[in-house]
Amino acid sequence: MKSFNDQVYDIVAKIPVGRVATFGQIARMIGRPRMARFVGYASNNKNSWHLPWHRVVFKDGSLCPGFAAQQYDDLRAEGVMFRPDKTVDMEKYQWDPDRDGVPMDIRDFPLVF
Repeated sequence: MKSFNDQVYDIVAKIPVGRVATFGQIARMIGRPRMARFVGYASNNKNSWHLPWHRVVFKDGSLCPGFAAQQYDDLRAEGVMFRPDKTVDMEKYQWDPDRDGVPMDIRDFPLVF
């Protein structure tokens, strides 16, 4: 069985361009609904730098402190529009795998530098 962090990484790697997911949503998707905070801890792992963590936001659409400016820029570059208070419109941009499908795992693509 995969570790908690590996399960989180599997979900984060599949969040499509132009969509966001919440920490709680990811925790629910791996069957651990009360561990949203630990999803955040998983993002601090040095081995997960290549994942699209900028697509993970708080449930109210707010961005992550200390990362908000870069997260804002990265999401805007993907076409995500923000409300005047710089929160994501979750009704419009939250990833729903049933509606939006599950794209290929970003880790399947070669790294380009």
